[in-house]
Amino acid sequence: MLASADQRALDLLDAHLEALWDATGDALSPDPFSLAAGEGGELVHWTLDRLRSVPREPKDAFSREVGGLLAEFRSRRSPWNAAALRLLYDTYTFVSTGPRRREAWAHDVHAVFHRTVTDPRGWVRLDRDRANPARRTVPAHPFAPLDPANLPAHLYPLEAKSAVTALAIMAEEWQAEPAPVRFRPDRDTLLADARCLLERYGPGARYWTNATAAASDPAPDFLASGLQNTTSHCFHTCEYIAGLDIFEDLGVIAVNEEEVGVFWSFGAY
Repeated sequence: MLASADQRALDLLDAHLEALWDATGDALSPDPFSLAAGEGGELVHWTLDRLRSVPREPKDAFSREVGGLLAEFRSRRSPWNAAALRLLYDTYTFVSTGPRRREAWAHDVHAVFHRTVTDPRGWVRLDRDRANPARRTVPAHPFAPLDPANLPAHLYPLEAKSAVTALAIMAEEWQAEPAPVRFRPDRDTLLADARCLLERYGPGARYWTNATAAASDPAPDFLASGLQNTTSHCFHTCEYIAGLDIFEDLGVIAVNEEEVGVFWSFGAY
């Protein structure tokens, strides 16, 4: 278990790098905070040394370098982060975990959709829309403004093994996927990363999906169908904003006594 001071240093550095990467941190110093001798741990000091070595001009190159550094920092921070980034970083996905505060866990999932809670462990959230101006119109973008009371009506129970395959196919593209996961040489590695992500929630976790295949069978073979042949109850917004049209989505929700995990893939053009 990390000491609270080290955890705080990691969290602050993560937020600082993300602000620089988003180009919202132009006025920020490359050093986000001062550290006492030994404080923050080896990873924090390694990352700060790397950050100091990155030229701040031109700004677009600086942003790319910081984005790469942020991904490496997060991967080194925990095996869970590394698995999430390997599996889902390159596709349009939303990955976030929040605290379980209610018996009616749909309200906790709703909070994750709206980014009003943070990961209880400080682990990575994949959210390419975190700074999207579209959220001024649709705060939960790319999710529709759903009533939490209505969420369970559009979700089906899912067995753990099928939840793993659902996460694995989120590494695919919704259109013109040249290499479905079931045919990839690293298929087993992708499945191992998906299992790693779900193992976080423990053996007693329950899983839910919006995939209609689970309506009649809690153990559909998502690997066999692939992303393109998966149909779902739509949770995505239908708003056409800034030239982006979202046409499909697939989600998995993990629920235990302490946390709710949200994993969602979107098809858009």
